[in-house]
Amino acid sequence: MPSSSARIAAGAALLGLLSGSGLTGPIAGSALAQSQGRGSHGTPSGWRLHWPAGDPARGREAFLKFDCGSCHEVRGQRLPQPSARNAIGPELSMMGPLHPPEYFVEAVINPSATIEPKKGYAAADGSSKMPAFNDTMTVQELIDLVAYLRSLKPPRGARTGPRTSGGHGAHPGTP
Repeated sequence: MPSSSARIAAGAALLGLLSGSGLTGPIAGSALAQSQGRGSHGTPSGWRLHWPAGDPARGREAFLKFDCGSCHEVRGQRLPQPSARNAIGPELSMMGPLHPPEYFVEAVINPSATIEPKKGYAAADGSSKMPAFNDTMTVQELIDLVAYLRSLKPPRGARTGPRTSGGHGAHPGTP
């Protein structure tokens, strides 16, 4: 067993090494907090996802490619419209100004998280009738689709009332 003076010397040497590394005492917490800021593996304070702008024209192409119009009406757009039987998603022309990009992203990749209650969009098990597009849509297509959805505006003179029939009817006062 080493003498007490040898143990003290070894402890002092170890303490010196550790204190230089920022891993001892109150410094450890500060070093850890600093390492979780910018320039390290931690999340920077105040960090927020900044969704890229995307291209609405390419987003319209993605809307067509993924057959979104088979379930979603987009008033004022020359797109295939869903049949009354298949119009199981919300009308989209009025959605652009209502939601941030992140909402549309979640609606596409995790549609069950954005279901409006009592609108007729949920399946019997409570999940969304809309499929997730995680396995078929590229990130660029998602970015562009979100840009397209955000660019949509209600047609001139359209009323912004709720749809009837659980999402299957028209806005009041519109044909």
